[in-house]
Amino acid sequence: MRLLKLVPDNTNIDFVRLRGWAFGLTLLLTVLAVGVTFARGLNLGVDFVGGLMVEEKFATPPSTDRVRAVIDGLGVGEANLQAVGDGRTVSIRLPLPSSTDEGATNAVVRKVEAALAQQFPGATFSRYDTVSGKVSNELIKHGVLAVVLAILGIGLFAIFRFEWQFGVSTIVAIVHDLLVTLGFFAITQFELDLTIIAAFLTIIGYSINDKIVIDDRIRENMRRYRKMDMREIINLSVNETLPRTVMTSVTILLALFAMLFLGGHVLRGFTAAMILGIVVGTYSSIYVSSSLLISLGLRAEPNREKPGTPGKRSVADAERITPREG
Repeated sequence: MRLLKLVPDNTNIDFVRLRGWAFGLTLLLTVLAVGVTFARGLNLGVDFVGGLMVEEKFATPPSTDRVRAVIDGLGVGEANLQAVGDGRTVSIRLPLPSSTDEGATNAVVRKVEAALAQQFPGATFSRYDTVSGKVSNELIKHGVLAVVLAILGIGLFAIFRFEWQFGVSTIVAIVHDLLVTLGFFAITQFELDLTIIAAFLTIIGYSINDKIVIDDRIRENMRRYRKMDMREIINLSVNETLPRTVMTSVTILLALFAMLFLGGHVLRGFTAAMILGIVVGTYSSIYVSSSLLISLGLRAEPNREKPGTPGKRSVADAERITPREG
């Protein structure tokens, strides 16, 4: 049986040649992501801003202005509405009632549910969530702290496992991946909640896994081909691991696209973040973090073996070595 190969064996793509364009694109995407995040802001969920979130499902996509008018007439506070999914489901965010008693919150939910069911025949209540302001502030701090510590921990691991250049290039690539994903949420206005923070941490985990595989091959080839130019070592290493990188990304994307189309609107933000993170992470692993090692001055280890020592290879010998499949 013939094995499926998404990438041919023994590829010889000059990835480093495009590093100038890759660095420019990376910088452009990062600046645009940061700019659009500050300009449009993020649609923070109840987890981070606190309040009461009621989700109502309608028979047909309703007019948000009419829904807002119905809720405003109840005197439960200013409503923030957002249509999700196919437009028939509306997320209604309200301030918490002045009383912290759970009965007061349930009364508000029942009032909203009854009013919408009366004005919109066929409307059904889906769910509601409540988070206090104090808890939401703690969740923001803990979520940001988790992401920052994950990035720093990964950078320190790369520094101690390889060289400091590997740690710096890895941190730069991961920060780029996260900022681009954050900019995507600013553009689409998908709700940013704790589920999305979990997606960010998962993206970090995937990105570091992909980058460490390539970095490990680069380090291995630096020791094997001590006289080979660093540009050639990086190209050789990325080409050797390319089949593994592409196959891993494609199989993960197949599962994520199934979740995107079949998982419902509750998982849509999480899945969209993961898909974008996988694509951007694969790009940064191949074109950014590896080529950045050259700009950071990484060099192959000097050959301390005596002439004629078995195992010593010249550049010509190294070029005749057939790259192994990753």
